[in-house]
Amino acid sequence: MDWWAIWLIVGGVLIILEMLTLTFYLLWLGIGAVVAAVVALLPAAPDNFVLQALSGGLVALLLTVYTKPLTRKFRQSQGFKDAIDDMVGKPGIVLEDIVDGAPGIVKVGSETWSAISKHMLHKEEKVRVISRGTTVLEVQKWED
Repeated sequence: MDWWAIWLIVGGVLIILEMLTLTFYLLWLGIGAVVAAVVALLPAAPDNFVLQALSGGLVALLLTVYTKPLTRKFRQSQGFKDAIDDMVGKPGIVLEDIVDGAPGIVKVGSETWSAISKHMLHKEEKVRVISRGTTVLEVQKWED
């Protein structure tokens, strides 16, 4: 199989995965792979994998660096709301004990998350989300 076809397949897979994550990082990598495919089609570089990879990588890097302020501005714009931020204040249930210094597992809605707490929480206790990190929720015991 020719390199241009491999690069197009990789680019297509990355762009499809981007549609599932909505982070823009996989999109930039996908576009970089498409650029590498175009470079592979050039008569001067059909078998030069290093040139193809460097050109695709450079495009992905430039897109990541120069669009970061744009995506940050988009996220801070009026009316934009991250769905995960809506979790703060929601009730959940402990699925795996949470001890001080070690995360446990909680279920909030239909999703399971790693969670930490300032107090020991046992399985089946009802909790409330008080904040979230990138992948870890901070919870506390539910108080009516």
